[in-house]
Amino acid sequence: MKMIQKMGSMPILLTVPAFGVLFAVFGIPMILLFLTSLNAPALSLVNYVGFFEQRSYISILLQTLKISAVATAICLIIGYPTAYLIAVAGRARPILMVLVFLPWLTSALVRTYAWTVVLGDNGLINSLLLNVGLIDSPLPLIYNRFAVYVGMVHIMLPMMILPLISVMVSIDNSLMAAARSMGAKPFTAFLRVFFPLSIPGIRSGCILVFVVCLGFYITPQALGGLGDTMLSTLINSQLTTSLDLAPTAAASFILLAMAVVVLLMVGVNLAGAHGQTGSTEQKYRASRLPSFSTAIHYLNEFVLPYRARRWAAKLYQAQRDTPWSKIVGAAFLALVMIYLLAPGLIVIIISFNAGEFLEFPPREVSLRWYYSFFHDPSWIGALWNSFQFGVVVSMVSTIIGTMAAFGLSRCSSGLRSGLTMVILTPITIPVIVVGVAVYLGLAKLGLVGTSTGIILGHTIGAIGYVVVIVLATLSGFDRTLEQAAMSMRAGPTRTFMRVTLPLIRSGIIGGALFAFLASFDEVIITSFVSGYAIPTLPLKMLENLKQQVDPTIAAVGSLLTLLPVVWLVALYFTLWRARGALRKPAINAT
Repeated sequence: MKMIQKMGSMPILLTVPAFGVLFAVFGIPMILLFLTSLNAPALSLVNYVGFFEQRSYISILLQTLKISAVATAICLIIGYPTAYLIAVAGRARPILMVLVFLPWLTSALVRTYAWTVVLGDNGLINSLLLNVGLIDSPLPLIYNRFAVYVGMVHIMLPMMILPLISVMVSIDNSLMAAARSMGAKPFTAFLRVFFPLSIPGIRSGCILVFVVCLGFYITPQALGGLGDTMLSTLINSQLTTSLDLAPTAAASFILLAMAVVVLLMVGVNLAGAHGQTGSTEQKYRASRLPSFSTAIHYLNEFVLPYRARRWAAKLYQAQRDTPWSKIVGAAFLALVMIYLLAPGLIVIIISFNAGEFLEFPPREVSLRWYYSFFHDPSWIGALWNSFQFGVVVSMVSTIIGTMAAFGLSRCSSGLRSGLTMVILTPITIPVIVVGVAVYLGLAKLGLVGTSTGIILGHTIGAIGYVVVIVLATLSGFDRTLEQAAMSMRAGPTRTFMRVTLPLIRSGIIGGALFAFLASFDEVIITSFVSGYAIPTLPLKMLENLKQQVDPTIAAVGSLLTLLPVVWLVALYFTLWRARGALRKPAINAT
């Protein structure tokens, strides 16, 4: 009881379990990994010098940055108009957001496998073009840079769209209406009013997409060629083929350092320095070109009466969208949704193929490959392992993450922001770096190749998801309800169980489901920690994808594609029941 009262007076103590697991499994190993890269205790830069002396390594590093930047740019070009159309969609917005959310929850392995089916020589696109007669031989759509961009953008596009939508929805629509009522054309009002207010969403989306792309490993390896190797692939190759961990550690920290440097550069440019530079440049140009500015001034004097009459004529006349703009917007949105959802649907359809080879559409419908999956001990064993790990990780991370979120919600905003960023580090830096660090730490503890090691490796990332979701739920929590309960002589434990927990239950369940999916779909950290000694479903899929295209993997992919649908249905009914439970007391009170 004294311990509970002490935690109530010092809520920061509730974060101790989360930080204990984080530092033991990830923080301390990161320090050890950095010291390993310096050849401690000698502390030399020979591994870093050796990296930059290899021209092939420098080429791979620059190629990684280029691929990540291009993929981020493509995501922004496609994602911004998509997010804008969803934000102004009115009643259709929730449905469209679910359609964007579904692919993001689907396994990245399944989506990568889907593109091998679509882009292959015997895939959907080439088969369709050959049957129509537009081509005589298959187009080289796979094992090249084009396929890498297609796969990476498909995986990362929801991560770009969702932050943009969250910012765009919060923009006051009356600002655009006011600008257009003052005679501004739709595009001018958008460019001068809406776009500047959406820049925070652009910045968040680009940072998220770019950092995650830096750690891409499976998609470039499965869809790209030899010339599309990224630094994550090099790190994985070094770790699995060499007994010397120092070069791998140096490559990992070079990737991490490049990510941090790029993010800091982006942050500085967007923080206001860019605006100051622009104003200085304008003054410089004005001082160097006085005659040009004077000529512009006199030309404006000539057209001023015409502009005044035109402005007065269109004053307070709101501009409406033309039918063509609505048609183009709907067509663009439909194409994006097809791009996001079609690969998963294709995997589901081809999973019912009766033949030995993948065909779309199937000539005969059969459950042959589902039967093969459920009667293959290796597949069932891998599925059972993934399910067990997911349940244990979900339970552990939900308890620890909820405690941490509750403690952080009681801290000052500055301290809460800093500590939250520390907790989110394992899911915000390139995952290949996290995998190498976790492997080193668990190897020191003798937990490589054990179930405990896999659970700990999954937990450090799952805690971050739980903390974010529960902390967001607590942000709208009315603390006067707790104060009222305590004023009626309820203790901290009773107040939490009877008041706080029922109100944040939906957030806790959502965090638990996210933690389960994160663990169930994890493949990179698992491959390092388990060493394939303990097969999981993603590892089994990855092995099957590398060796041969077995139609059984299509059945597995279809099941994993439907898993997020089940998750969303469960979450919906959980939230619906929670709202119903909250409405009953209000109805009884009236």
